[in-house]
Amino acid sequence: MSKEVVVSEPAAIANQIARTISKEQINDLPLGRYEGPIRVISRDEDVAAAAETLAKQNLLGFDTESRPSFKRGQNFPPAVLQLGGPEEIYLFQLLQLTELKPVLKLLSNPSIKKVGVAIHDDVRKLREHYEFKPAGFVELADISQAAGIVNTGLRSLTALLLGFRISKGAQVSNWARPDLSENQLVYAATDAWTSRLLYLRMEALGWTQLSGKDDTLNEL
Repeated sequence: MSKEVVVSEPAAIANQIARTISKEQINDLPLGRYEGPIRVISRDEDVAAAAETLAKQNLLGFDTESRPSFKRGQNFPPAVLQLGGPEEIYLFQLLQLTELKPVLKLLSNPSIKKVGVAIHDDVRKLREHYEFKPAGFVELADISQAAGIVNTGLRSLTALLLGFRISKGAQVSNWARPDLSENQLVYAATDAWTSRLLYLRMEALGWTQLSGKDDTLNEL
């Protein structure tokens, strides 16, 4: 007797969420940006207190920014690390800091989820300059792909799941500068804030159990 195979529809369809979105459709959406407190950490003496505050959360938005490279084979170290909870976003200016142990401890804590898009490359670059074992990282693209979403970049996911667009205007600016501009601060904070909102949205939709990857980088 043959075994019946039940093929379920992608979760995105079941939730009546579009699986793709065009640049034109994204550009038609209202612009969204983070408008809460932004804590810029550029002094070693402020690192421990910031990490202590962040350690009280079980879910953090995560991202990094690096000085852009315009020459083939040229790479620059991560200049900014963004970690954000529900009330404020912390921006660590890595090139200004020498004491990062409290933050690296956060990045190694499996009990605190760090969520974002394209986090594998971000963590790889961080590990080229800092010694830590990553734990608790969750790739939002993996979750959305498991749900049937085709466009899994941060801007596309924000449009599909949150209904607004985020600006990428400051993406290729000089993140190594000691004094970041207002546009850079808001851009960096918005990426971390949006990543956290996306995870909560995916969790509410029941998607976070679909990929089978609670800790995307556990094997690194």
